[in-house]
Amino acid sequence: MQEKKLLMTFKNTLGNTFTLTIDDPSDDLTEQNIIDAMNLIKEKNIFLPKGYELAQCVSAKVVASDTTKYDLEV
Repeated sequence: MQEKKLLMTFKNTLGNTFTLTIDDPSDDLTEQNIIDAMNLIKEKNIFLPKGYELAQCVSAKVVASDTTKYDLEV
């Protein structure tokens, strides 16, 4: 089973990083969609990591991982 996650990283006004994770991002997601979403999140002050406003959009990436589950009796 393959899982995908969108990781959007910001810095707050204290300089600490904050990563927002979105499960199963759309396959047709574009770089501009991500930039627009990150700017909107920053502008609206939706999140206050450690009590500080987001000050900067740092990076974004889509991470795909394969997971193999085994039904073992322990």
